[in-house]
Amino acid sequence: MDAFHVALTDAEKAFLKDLVRLVIAARLAGKPANLPAPDSETLRRRFGAFVTLTLDGRLRGCIGHIVGDQPLVKTIAAMAEAAAFGDPRFTPLTRREFDRVAIEISILGPLEPCPDPAQVVVGRHGLMVRRGARSGLLLPQVPVEWGWDRETFLDHTCRKAGLENGCWRDPSATLYWFEAEVF
Repeated sequence: MDAFHVALTDAEKAFLKDLVRLVIAARLAGKPANLPAPDSETLRRRFGAFVTLTLDGRLRGCIGHIVGDQPLVKTIAAMAEAAAFGDPRFTPLTRREFDRVAIEISILGPLEPCPDPAQVVVGRHGLMVRRGARSGLLLPQVPVEWGWDRETFLDHTCRKAGLENGCWRDPSATLYWFEAEVF
């Protein structure tokens, strides 16, 4: 797998973080968000992406779209609203929390079958496991944040799918990997 790099400028990263705040603020005000048009070709390209919200260092919402089927700005806007108001693990974000929430954006490279789990590099690769109707995905930064080794990362990806530890060894399971630009 070749290294994935989107090469966003600092201005493009700031634009996307501002976009997340604009979308959430509009929803909190009960108004539609007027999405600004990006002046960058990169922001009009099609990428999958996740928006992660944290409050006081703890997860507050994280939703993503794996497939790059629409312009990045539209994906980020949709995932911002979903992370703030649609993550089933949390109640909707409140106005009081909004000013304190931290934003992390992960732009995803292509999802590809992983040829060998021994090649997974913690901190570089994100993983998705699928078996039957169940699937689970963890971003590349997750095992770093938790101090996991490769096997623990693989097992937690299975658990995220509601499957047993070691399911990634099962021939009926498919393991995918990807890289992400995280900021």
